[in-house]
Amino acid sequence: MAKVKQHLWFEKDIEAAVSFYVSVVPGSSLDWISPLPADSPSGPAGSVKIAAFTLGDQRYMAIEAGPLDPFNHSFSIILECDDQAEIDRAWEALKESGTVEQCGWLRDRWGLCWQITPKRLGELMSDPDPAKVKRVADAMLKMVKFDIAGLEAAASDEIS
Repeated sequence: MAKVKQHLWFEKDIEAAVSFYVSVVPGSSLDWISPLPADSPSGPAGSVKIAAFTLGDQRYMAIEAGPLDPFNHSFSIILECDDQAEIDRAWEALKESGTVEQCGWLRDRWGLCWQITPKRLGELMSDPDPAKVKRVADAMLKMVKFDIAGLEAAASDEIS
């Protein structure tokens, strides 16, 4: 059976980026990293690096081969967190030297987009009560980093 992996292209610092990512996401590993031992269109032998790593239960490949297309919002990594402490820990680590955005989005120091979301958000957004879903959506759209208690309060109609 075919395997699906995501592939990331880094301009530089692949070792630092991948090592950092596997330290932030529980259950992750750097499987291998190696210079490409042959000349390539991106440079002479040894100048291009390739890596394989796992973030949680997702497999990735990556290459460091100089500038190409910068990361953008059309690809992001969603980190679904079980509780607020996990959201807070990941958010603080990934935002360092990066930028934060609305609705749990941030861009890390390498330019990769992440969505740091609570697992509970999906449950609340799929509730059969459309009024509850609207309240949760309205609350979510006002947040930068997600606050599970705030989402729960919106779902319970405890906020004005």
